[in-house]
Amino acid sequence: MTIFPHDQFAKQYLEELLSSIGEVKAPREVRGEVRQIDVWFSPQSQLQGNPEELGLLGSLATTSALFEPYRNPVTPDEIDSCLLKLLEVKGEIKREANRNKTRISMDDYPKLWILTPTASQKILDEFRAILDEENWCSGIYFLGEYFRTAIVVIHQLPKTPETLWLRILGRGKVQSQAIDELEALPKDNIHRENALLLLADLLSNIEVNPDKDPEDRELIMRLSPLFSQRLEKATQSGKQEGRQEGIQEGRQEGRREMLENLLVFRFGQLDNQLEVIIEQIMELPKEDLNRLILQLSNLSREELLARFGGEN
Repeated sequence: MTIFPHDQFAKQYLEELLSSIGEVKAPREVRGEVRQIDVWFSPQSQLQGNPEELGLLGSLATTSALFEPYRNPVTPDEIDSCLLKLLEVKGEIKREANRNKTRISMDDYPKLWILTPTASQKILDEFRAILDEENWCSGIYFLGEYFRTAIVVIHQLPKTPETLWLRILGRGKVQSQAIDELEALPKDNIHRENALLLLADLLSNIEVNPDKDPEDRELIMRLSPLFSQRLEKATQSGKQEGRQEGIQEGRQEGRREMLENLLVFRFGQLDNQLEVIIEQIMELPKEDLNRLILQLSNLSREELLARFGGEN
């Protein structure tokens, strides 16, 4: 079971997107007290990917960079920890340059991008983090130049296609809207399918996580259709490989488990009356099933039973 499903998703998600335009090491240990950099990125021009396809995220990755994503609002102690990692990396680069008797400049050091869903103005002020509105959009706060560090406050980013890949790492309505935009992208978009699959994996992980908060429950409701899409894709793959029967059984079991979990999350328990209507729900066409899942948070137990002829 994944203990921190959102952290795992953020690291895998950034690794997947950035690997198209450079080398990614996630995680990467540094010297001193044992610390790990979540995502260490180095651009590579020979790769096929185009940084412009990643919008603002691609702009952050034009140089070597450390990415530290946070699910919860970043704290001063966490910012300190990120800065320590950057300083230790700078120390490694300096020692390597001394061994090789080479000169280094400020541009040889990576930049640190701290990704946080929100941040209080007090924290930003106390770290002297300021906007650079001439060169960057809103939501990106830079520390002093020698720190080579910026705090990206995701909920302050403009809601444009260029910021989509970063807003996926937001929370609540910000993330939900970004998921809508992701699904609406052309199906041949190079990054769309992989991002959807990673979100489906996130759904699987938070479903079995015992420490779900209300926001996790809302995210489960939002992501459940993606789970259905993943099962459908597995079914089609099974057809091509001549394993349709086994895939179909797995699909049915997965759909039943998904429905049982959703009903428990919504109503607190799965009683006999709810168990009876699961079979009827499983027979719904895919589009109707997804519509019902999205409506579930607004339906009472009585309304759901009445819709499927169950007894009150």
